Amino acid sequence: MDIIYINDLRIETIIGIYGWERKIKQTVVLDIEMGTDIRKASASDAVEDTLNYKSVAERLISFIGDSEFELIETLAEQVANILLDEFAVPWLRLRVNKQGALKGVRDVGVIIERGHKEIGNQES
Repeated sequence: MDIIYINDLRIETIIGIYGWERKIKQTVVLDIEMGTDIRKASASDAVEDTLNYKSVAERLISFIGDSEFELIETLAEQVANILLDEFAVPWLRLRVNKQGALKGVRDVGVIIERGHKEIGNQES
């Protein structure tokens, strides 16, 4: 399996359980690994034959920017569903964090994996 990734995608959104968090936008940071098979794209050199990371980023920026979740767990699950359903990603690892959410801690968050890592009969 090949992996296309996006690291340090920063998106402003309403997220949190406390009253003050519901009134301001905070930054969530995403690191995403998406399983794919890049052989067709590498042979054709055409973006139409690959997982377009620009399209993925644009979709997530729009979705998360317009959302108002309380928990990053919910946000992570919804992002995973978008990637699995809309972009036909068979496997993903997603890290979502809120920097500065706890005093004295750089960031806190969740890491989830969804889908299956195997793609067909791809040779190693």
